[in-house]
Amino acid sequence: MARTLVSNVVDQRASAGVVKPRLGDALLYWVPTILVVLNAVVGGLFDAIRTREALDVFRHLGYPDYFATLLGVAKVLGGVALVAPIPLTVREWAYAGLTFDVIAAVLSIVAVGDPVANTIVPLLFLVLTVASFTMWRRRIEARGVR
Repeated sequence: MARTLVSNVVDQRASAGVVKPRLGDALLYWVPTILVVLNAVVGGLFDAIRTREALDVFRHLGYPDYFATLLGVAKVLGGVALVAPIPLTVREWAYAGLTFDVIAAVLSIVAVGDPVANTIVPLLFLVLTVASFTMWRRRIEARGVR
């Protein structure tokens, strides 16, 4: 009896176009997204205020000090854009910018001759960014947006 009732409610919701995301899908979206946002916002703040550690990295990679502020502000804005209620196109640009950031980090590390092992963290964040973007697109498509 109860099973039939639940089945009827599920059928009604499905026919009405209401799709509740599965817990696994929600976790596949939120876990990488939160990690990417934390990395972008916290790292971006350290870059933007030019902490000694951040400037050491920028100088080692051959970038001028002012680039830390420019990139830091962009990273903070990108991180916020992933969780703020903003237009889809702006969020797509944020994903693109954060993707460019980690790809450029990998290329910069390799270009200065650092060990390839130093690229592990940026590559991990590249994977997390792509996972977050992929799951975000699935969520958008499931809602019928666009």
